[in-house]
Amino acid sequence: MARKDIPGQASLVFDVALLDLHNPKDSISIENKVVPENCERISQSGDFLRYHYNATLLDGTLFDSSYSRNRTFDTYIGQGYVIPGMDEGLLGVCIGEKRRIVVPPHLGYGEEGRGNIPGSAVLVFDIHVIDFHNPADSISITSHYKPPDCSVLSKKGDYLKYHYNASLLDGTLLDSTWNLGKTYNIVLGSGQVVLGMDMGLREMCVGEKRTVIIPPHLGYGEAGVDGEVPGSAVLVFDIELLELVAGLPEGYMFIWNGEVSPNLFDEIDKDGNGEVLLEEFSEYIHAQVASGKGKLAPGFDAELIVKNMFTNQDRNGDGKVTAEEFKLKDQEAKHDEL
Repeated sequence: MARKDIPGQASLVFDVALLDLHNPKDSISIENKVVPENCERISQSGDFLRYHYNATLLDGTLFDSSYSRNRTFDTYIGQGYVIPGMDEGLLGVCIGEKRRIVVPPHLGYGEEGRGNIPGSAVLVFDIHVIDFHNPADSISITSHYKPPDCSVLSKKGDYLKYHYNASLLDGTLLDSTWNLGKTYNIVLGSGQVVLGMDMGLREMCVGEKRTVIIPPHLGYGEAGVDGEVPGSAVLVFDIELLELVAGLPEGYMFIWNGEVSPNLFDEIDKDGNGEVLLEEFSEYIHAQVASGKGKLAPGFDAELIVKNMFTNQDRNGDGKVTAEEFKLKDQEAKHDEL
């Protein structure tokens, strides 16, 4: 309304709806905190946090929501990656905590606003913390049960059979071998599981039950597993070790359990023609394993191991091994076969 349209000496009536107000000295305010009973750790600057939120104006107008995108908002905190008010409001939270963070405009989007956020607007964020970790975190292991005899501990190269439940920190179940009715079987230290799981299965005895918490940089990383594991998620594995088959010394795929025959080549070369074919070699090695005189590395394809052993001995690649080619591992260190 222009001034010229207002009669002189007129009394004016304004109907006003107050949308919000703030003082330039205002800081953020934290309201409606719901903190889990078990809060072993609170967030600090440098942590990477995953959370859901609804963002509104003070009058309740919704302008953004992670729930509508069906994915968490993931960010480092205390490092300037989000608006200053949220950077401050996300410090000191617990995993699973819910809180309301009220952010004045000078700690939000300022006088200009952004997108559908008006200038100088006070913002309200209702958040739910899903999990957080620090890039310096290692795995966490909690042992719940150990059998009376817990003297044989798992190590690199051992073949393990175990059950697990895999979940997120909020309890969401991702996978379970118990539900599938079969164990998960790996060779420890062979890269068959994520690094954090490999670490969490070390020095464990048969019958032991433990919980292993794995930060994402030792799990499935920022990418996660499409449709299965969210990106940057902290994982919780409840594990029970059921079976352990001792592995071989590092660098070996086959060992002798006793003295090696001084006439080893002649024993393998049954027809005495001075040449050993793959079939002869394989039959001999499997016979030694069956009799307990030799042992193949557990958890791997036995035929593939034997084939690789034969290939290492067949130095000229002609498909047969001669006495001149044949050597034990300690006779030539670069070969692992015998």
